[in-house]
Amino acid sequence: MSVGLQAQAFKAEIDRFKQEDLIAPKPPGQIVFVGSSSFRMWHDLQQDFPEYPIINRGFGGSTLLDVIRYADDIIIPYRPKQVVIYCGENDLAVDSTLTGKDVFNRFKQLVKLIRQDDKKRAILFVSLKPSPSRAKLFDKMINTNARIQKYCSAKTNMTFANVFDPMLDQDQKPKRNLFISDQLHMTRAGYEIWKEVIRPYLLK
Repeated sequence: MSVGLQAQAFKAEIDRFKQEDLIAPKPPGQIVFVGSSSFRMWHDLQQDFPEYPIINRGFGGSTLLDVIRYADDIIIPYRPKQVVIYCGENDLAVDSTLTGKDVFNRFKQLVKLIRQDDKKRAILFVSLKPSPSRAKLFDKMINTNARIQKYCSAKTNMTFANVFDPMLDQDQKPKRNLFISDQLHMTRAGYEIWKEVIRPYLLK
């Protein structure tokens, strides 16, 4: 899909979210999950965390730049108590010139936007995952994860959930049963790992 067509597809998804919100407005103080298709395809997200009020705003194969572009549409209006982010993997995949530092800087830009109306809003970053189809990017992913983890550990109300390591086998290779045939998106087994890793960081 070309960049132009992809942008149009993303806008259509964002417009659907906004239409949903007009029909059924969301009360403030919920947890917004935002980012790329790993969240978009988490169809059992609310069922996996029944005790938490969740708004799933994962869209397309989005990059951090896409989430930044639409933050004022699908994050800020909800006045969430916490924002959970999974994004950055596509950034590295679509632009081979990007480094872990570049993705980290995009993350910091998104943090600034998320906290524009609430400097203490809680943020949870879910680490980039070891997708077998993107094995050549693992070094960059590990670098990205390390930078963001260090940053989160030094900030208030900002946490990092490591899903990368639990998805590796004893030989430090991605567990194949965690991924569907494209070796990029996850099976239910993959989401079971995510559920257990993420749950302790969600705010009541």
